[in-house]
Amino acid sequence: MNESGGEIYQNVADKLRARLKDGTYRVGQQLPSQRELADELDVSRDTVVKVLHELAAEGLVESRRGSGTRVRPHPETLRAQQQIPSVMGDGRSRRVTLGPLISEAFEAPDVTLDVFTLTSESLDTHIRLQAERVRAGEIAPSSVSVRMLLPDESVRLPYPRVKGNPRDPRPQDRLRAITELHSRSLRRVLGELKTEELVGSVSVEIRTVPLVPYFKVYLLNGREALLGPYEVIERTIVLLDDTPADVVDVLGLGSTLAHHAADDDSRSAASVFVASLQAWFDSLWEFLSEPESH
Repeated sequence: MNESGGEIYQNVADKLRARLKDGTYRVGQQLPSQRELADELDVSRDTVVKVLHELAAEGLVESRRGSGTRVRPHPETLRAQQQIPSVMGDGRSRRVTLGPLISEAFEAPDVTLDVFTLTSESLDTHIRLQAERVRAGEIAPSSVSVRMLLPDESVRLPYPRVKGNPRDPRPQDRLRAITELHSRSLRRVLGELKTEELVGSVSVEIRTVPLVPYFKVYLLNGREALLGPYEVIERTIVLLDDTPADVVDVLGLGSTLAHHAADDDSRSAASVFVASLQAWFDSLWEFLSEPESH
């Protein structure tokens, strides 16, 4: 049977789509190599290549020479992965990804998000999905308030950097361009919800601090805290001048976070942790932050 257009080809495509939906391959994660997929699925590498091209055309994955294939933050994939239950520990904290908790936060009448992160990419991705839910009538928050802290441009970040040439400025030029792009998108997406009178009050304020983010922090509606260290990885990226570069970078989009939710007992460990993290964020915002430069 000809694999490239028949039943075998379709079976491979269906299996990979199912893995995207069930979280086998999470948003931001790199898929196994083409050879590994071909061996596992018992098909030719040519079939795998053609299926990946089809998934890329659908916006589900992205492939770059030298860096493999990663899962894109496509709305359908994000929505499907948000339905996957998290494994619970002792009831006070758990390991989660960002999407489901942002989705839950937006079901409150008044949404507040305080964020300290390396870039605005992850938050923008998930906010755009919530805007779709608002327009579809699935949720109807009365107000949305976002405060985000990003590293100041004067801070020399330890990542991303070119392997063997840490002073090459191009990876951080690319990082700043990504941050600027998604910060603009974040403001636009939420601003449009107010303009269209779908959300009564919208506030988006982005500031910078002279600090290196080694952890990403999300505080949701003053009741939940998400905390996750940036995992250092090696990968290949395409710089702003369209040249590839092997860099030391961090895993951001799709990374796993520790989740802590305050309860009715203000003295419980979870409540104390959320309150202390909120106080820490507020102190950075008041004493160290400056308005984002454009």
